[in-house]
Amino acid sequence: MTTDAKRELEIPRALTVRELATLVEETPVQMVKLLMSSGVMADVNKTIDYETAAIIAVDLGFDPQEAGEAPAEAKAPPPDEKLPAATDADDPSTLQPRPPVVALLGHVDHGKTSLLDAIREANVVATEAGGITQHIGAYQATVNDRLLTLLDTPGHEAFTQMRSRGAEATDIAVLVIAADDGVMPQTREAANHIRAAGVPLIVALNKIDLEAANLDRIKTQLTEAEIVIEEYGGDVPFAPVSAVTKEGLDGLLETILLVADLQNLQANPDRPADGVVLESGLDRRQGPRTTLLIKRGTLRVGDPLLVGETWGRIRAMFDFSGGPLKEATPSVPVAVLGIQGVAAAGQPFHVVESDRAARRLYERAKRQREDEQAKLERAVSLDTLFGEISRGDVQELNLVLKADVDGSIEPLRQSLEQLTNEEVHVKVIHAAAGAVSESDVTLALAARGMALAFNVGTEPGAQKLAAAEGVEIRRYDVIYELIEQIEAAISGMLEPVNVDVVNAHAEVLQVFSIRRIGNVAGARCDDGTIDSGLSLRVHRGGEEIASGQIRSLRRFQADAREVQAGQEFGVALTGFDDFQTGDQLEFFHTERQSRILKDGRVQVVPSQSA
Repeated sequence: MTTDAKRELEIPRALTVRELATLVEETPVQMVKLLMSSGVMADVNKTIDYETAAIIAVDLGFDPQEAGEAPAEAKAPPPDEKLPAATDADDPSTLQPRPPVVALLGHVDHGKTSLLDAIREANVVATEAGGITQHIGAYQATVNDRLLTLLDTPGHEAFTQMRSRGAEATDIAVLVIAADDGVMPQTREAANHIRAAGVPLIVALNKIDLEAANLDRIKTQLTEAEIVIEEYGGDVPFAPVSAVTKEGLDGLLETILLVADLQNLQANPDRPADGVVLESGLDRRQGPRTTLLIKRGTLRVGDPLLVGETWGRIRAMFDFSGGPLKEATPSVPVAVLGIQGVAAAGQPFHVVESDRAARRLYERAKRQREDEQAKLERAVSLDTLFGEISRGDVQELNLVLKADVDGSIEPLRQSLEQLTNEEVHVKVIHAAAGAVSESDVTLALAARGMALAFNVGTEPGAQKLAAAEGVEIRRYDVIYELIEQIEAAISGMLEPVNVDVVNAHAEVLQVFSIRRIGNVAGARCDDGTIDSGLSLRVHRGGEEIASGQIRSLRRFQADAREVQAGQEFGVALTGFDDFQTGDQLEFFHTERQSRILKDGRVQVVPSQSA
């Protein structure tokens, strides 16, 4: 702050919410609430732009001025500190053969993980909650003295994004289909991701040891799905196999090696390494643990890395079985320690010259990225979301999502936000890997939302704050339970509706004229039971021509309380007497019915009669 009389305030081009709170002498929690009132969803560590900060400053009585110089960490690095280009071509003379990277994809329960176990003779199924492979794993196996790198990708439909990323990280994709089940919707979906990734496809027909296996039927289904196998004149290899008996396993592996040979897979091992993040998570004892797949170069312990949106220096490196490594070459998957944060799965990594270079490149990219994102989020929040809330058009269910690994976040976010309907807008306002923190609780409090913890715990301070402020934290281990309970929460926000319930139908046989009443329809009840308290619709030629309450219901010249199917009766309608022979009568009553969200659709359930 400069002159107190004018209350001028210098604000950087980009700064965190916590930094703004310090500048204006407010608490971080109050600052989050002020931003929320302006339609900006942000926790205390979120970077916002000058324009957003200036709006808050004006509201608090300051005269904001943009600072003339950006923070030191955002200054441009020296010209020699540049991000390695992923497209840099290597001299052909430096290229050497590398192992193929193979992904197993397909429908849930079709045996992808069991097939992988059969190849590498290890069991990972017992570690998966709810029978779903929830993390991408990377392994290596030796086949005919040659290495294969294998990726196991999830099969549940909610993990479409992970499956797509798995295909893009591979040289060869194996589409696993159960011989007793055949081509399923998720099988087609996985095949589409493989085509989009542009990698060769091999069909592995698993469970051929079962009596219900029908190879010919599945070959036909594959053709209908535009997957033409070699036997039918196409270019897709077809390998029948059993993960249980190991029948056909050698044939599948030989097919993989043959396809790999046709690709002539090569890389230069004598250069700084680059590649892709397969998975990342937060280990309570060791900190961020990141699984990397090396595409080029050799990665060594001690190398400084720029990894997606974070950075670090490799303190330790392990192979897929947990054994220590000092260096790793192309196509080798490794788990590393030393990265400063939880890197996003699917993002690239690069070895750089030094820790200093890595940090400066990271800080520059971070400031640029957050500055652009802050402007985008501000525009979306103020122009659309806040406008909808102020008009009362949409109820908000704001969620803070925390998961144990980054790879689970995007599919979970998609599954939750797909629950949005015309009345309730489901919005994941923040999602990240790691335990629920005080910052997460503060954000949920300001947004009047809740925190969801998927396979992670809650920090003690966050638990205490949540209890004090009444913020709900829900913990889940299986995605099905999470989705079902959020559906239940949304159901509680849906207003009940009046629904017309049909009780009976009848046809007009003739029309009578009665003094003081007018025309009365003589009809026969075709189905159901007609009660004198029901309402009546009259249909003629397939169109409704009248509707209202029953004025009179009679049988044999006497008033009737009800009429059963097959019985003849007379009926008069309030405000209408232009009945004609052949008119169709529909008797109904109105019920007040509550509504629920089930399987992503709003449905009504009988409640109480109106």
